[in-house]
Order: sequence, then structure tokens, then C-alpha cells
Amino acid sequence: MDEELELIMDEAKEQMGKAIEHLDYELGKIRAGKANPRVLDDIKVESYGAPTPLNQVANVSVPDPRTIAVKPWDKSMIGPIEKAIMAANLGLNPDNNGEIIRIMIPPLTEERRRDLAKLAKRTCEDSKIAVRNIRRDAIEEIKKLKKDGLGEDIQKDKEAEVQKIHDAHIKKIDEMYAVKEKDIMTV
Repeated sequence: MDEELELIMDEAKEQMGKAIEHLDYELGKIRAGKANPRVLDDIKVESYGAPTPLNQVANVSVPDPRTIAVKPWDKSMIGPIEKAIMAANLGLNPDNNGEIIRIMIPPLTEERRRDLAKLAKRTCEDSKIAVRNIRRDAIEEIKKLKKDGLGEDIQKDKEAEVQKIHDAHIKKIDEMYAVKEKDIMTV
């Protein structure tokens, strides 16, 4: 019985941790007026007939706070990379000098900053929902064990422990949103 309880608790912690990792990844893709190579993470480039992630055909770097540099390993890939960046519809205009692609990050307008802050908030809310669902599932598993003979006091203790884990992860999500919002709204 104790092993099953520990398994439930470990699974809940692990799943909530994965929700936080996913949120961190998603927030990283929201551009905040500064150059961030993660905005290009989802771009696929047509390479030898197969869609390939951009970071597998080129080196992506940030030489200064307003520029992203993309240096393809094979110079023949410069055209397809430029085309893929344009097709990604990120609002970025690549500048190709034949050897390297530079992407200037334009300053954000106040309205665009508010839109990005709303997007970040919505992304954080989705993560909170995921964490709440994980809590609900863990508590249901604990209640099933009660039917199998788990003591009521142990059940209540474990449910309270799940709630504490949940609360810590929700607090972490709120902190991540506050940092991202400040980052977005800073001119």
C-alpha cells in the first residue's frame, strides 16, 4: 500500500514538473523585444527533400540584443532557410548577405506588448489547468486505495501532501508569468 502511495506521489510530482518545463519552453518562444534564438525553434527547413529543424542545418546565435544570426553549415541552404523564416509568419524579415542571414528584431509597440502579455497569461493558465488535472487524478487514485483498505487518516494526509505539491507548482507558474510579463512590458 505504501509503495502504491509513493508511486502516486512521485508520478504527480513528475507530471507537474513536466508541465512547468513545457511552460518554460512555450514562454521562451514568446518574443519580448529582445533577440532570442528560441523564437526560431519551430521553423522547419526543406533540406534534401525532408523538413528539418532549423537548428540542425544552421548555427543560430545572438550577436547583439536586437539581432539573430543564422549561419548555415551548407551555403546552398541559405535560400531555403530564408524562405522558411519568411513562411513561418513571425513578423521577422531576414537579411541575406550570401553567407549569413541576419534577422533584426523590431521594437515592439505598446499594443503588441499587451497582446504578448495576454498570450503569456493564457499559456500560464493552460499550465495551471494541467497541474490541477494532475492533482485531481492523484487524489482520485488515493481515494481508490481507500476502498482497498487504506486508512482514512493516511488518505487525508496524502491528499494534503498532493495539495501542497500543487500549490508550490501553481506559485512557480505565477512567478514565471510575473518575470515574463515584466520582460515583455519593459521598453
